[in-house]
Amino acid sequence: MTVTPLAPAPAFRGRIGRDPRSGHYAVPRRYRLHLSPGHDECLGIAVVHRLLGLDEICPVTLLAPRPDCPDGGYSALRPLYEASAHHYRGPAVAPVLSDGWSGRIVSTHARDIMRDLARSFTPAAGPVLYPSGAEAAVAAVEELCTRAADPAALPGVLDLLERRLTAHSHVVGDRLTAADVEVWAALVRRDSPPHEDDHPALWSHVRRLTAHPAFGRHLAGRPA
Repeated sequence: MTVTPLAPAPAFRGRIGRDPRSGHYAVPRRYRLHLSPGHDECLGIAVVHRLLGLDEICPVTLLAPRPDCPDGGYSALRPLYEASAHHYRGPAVAPVLSDGWSGRIVSTHARDIMRDLARSFTPAAGPVLYPSGAEAAVAAVEELCTRAADPAALPGVLDLLERRLTAHSHVVGDRLTAADVEVWAALVRRDSPPHEDDHPALWSHVRRLTAHPAFGRHLAGRPA
């Protein structure tokens, strides 16, 4: 189910960094994710969190698949929004990265959150989801995934992704990166996916990722 909020939520775009002067430096268990299984923007964050094994470092509060407020927001998130924005009256929506020290929101921007989790808390044995030298390639795939939401642009996006996956085992080169997470999150929940025979390498890759526990386990919470 897609819920359209009655009013736009403010854009919180604080960043976690290693510099203490940022105010949001990387401290285990300082931050908490608030995610809804029914919200597509939460899906990529949940996968990155799982891939990196961050359950202890950055705990998750899992919200209900369906918002419980008529404006499309969550009553559980309202205290965070009201503490973070003076006289806030809009919907309290997910995803949210909150700061346990201040009781306020750090970010509601999904891609910023994914990057900060990967860059600030990546364990030594974890995958490098934003490898050095691949920043532009990952950003280009992010833009493709944004364009995929437009039905008129979708066929061209799928063609580009098919060419990538015909040449390589993953979307950017031959190892798992955030680009694979982006593509999977953008395509796996499509209600009417295009005919798979037209893009066999792409849909084979989506199925392989779905079989990975860090990916497929997050589909169970999708509302009917």
